[in-house]
Amino acid sequence: MFTPHNAGFLAIDRIAERCGATVNNRRCRALTATTKIAGRDVILAKPETYMNLSGIAVQALLHEFDADPQRDMIVLYDDLDLPLGRLQMKERGSAAGHNGARSVAGALRTDEWLRLRIGVGSEMSVLEGSRRGGKEYLLTQMRKPELAELDLVLDRVALAVETVLTAGVNAAMNEFNRRERNGPTE
Repeated sequence: MFTPHNAGFLAIDRIAERCGATVNNRRCRALTATTKIAGRDVILAKPETYMNLSGIAVQALLHEFDADPQRDMIVLYDDLDLPLGRLQMKERGSAAGHNGARSVAGALRTDEWLRLRIGVGSEMSVLEGSRRGGKEYLLTQMRKPELAELDLVLDRVALAVETVLTAGVNAAMNEFNRRERNGPTE
């Protein structure tokens, strides 16, 4: 069952598919794959902890690979505050009510890490600007038109990650944070 809450994992799967990798190795409380993107070694990871505890897996992976969260990590996750089809990349910021992002920030003791937020908000949730009813919506099976829209944004997420690795964060943010390039006309 595909729900809005699966957007981050679906993005990891899309990236893995494009690289010919399979995310099925267990490491640091996450399913992982080692692959190359733009000639660089990359670890793709999907935490196996509850989403509210995903920081545990992220912290363990960073420790195992002696990686710097500000330099070596991109966290991909669903965001109810962005409309379906949009994505937004930020180098730092608050969790904005997202429990998984809060867990990562808490485990790392910093909000300074690159995040790629994948819009899954319904028109109603974005207009209301609230998370009321968000949990139920996030866990509801997506309809075919929503899946088609999500499919398009997953390709853009994969391109955004590749752009970070080839041209840098600023170039990726300039390219992928622009509204007119993010999806349907608003």
